[in-house]
Amino acid sequence: MRVFLTGVGCVGKTTVGRMLSELLDVPFFDLDEEIEGFFGTSIEQLQSRFKTIHSYRDEAAKALVHLLKRPESRHSVIALPPSGLMGGYLRAVKISFGVIVALSDKPENILERIVFYDIDSKLIEKCLTSSEKRWYLREIKKDITYFRKTYDRAHLRMDISGLDPNQAALCVKQAIELFESQRKEHGKSEQKDGQKR
Repeated sequence: MRVFLTGVGCVGKTTVGRMLSELLDVPFFDLDEEIEGFFGTSIEQLQSRFKTIHSYRDEAAKALVHLLKRPESRHSVIALPPSGLMGGYLRAVKISFGVIVALSDKPENILERIVFYDIDSKLIEKCLTSSEKRWYLREIKKDITYFRKTYDRAHLRMDISGLDPNQAALCVKQAIELFESQRKEHGKSEQKDGQKR
């Protein structure tokens, strides 16, 4: 079984995803890292080659297609970018059997986890001023609003506010197991209905 995790930036996809992969005893893949490895450059450098974010997504989705063809990804947890259910990413995810989980959290919690990278994807230590915090909080809220309808495409939406990463991973695991159980039951009942006809 594949699990795709998506959500706005810094919601906890990578941290929760790693813990979830341990609970499920499957490999974990961060698509941002896969994209950088596939193209041999940083995300920001790659984005700068394209005039639109749409054309960038279609190109970056090639790394996802490549990952999904690898046998070790058949049973895995894959952390998608915030736009992971859009454009080329969505087309690749749709034809891949898996459970899509959209993580959400309160903007204030996301702000506490915000991280910064330079153009080469190297971590930058940055201490935000009060005015910068207010600005980034507004940006996080904008992202949440922007992606809200996109995340309706997920099979499951999980609010992880108030949970530590371990608790969040456990909740996601339980939700996936319930979803898979219900999906199997639904499949069996459809099969029985078909036989009756």
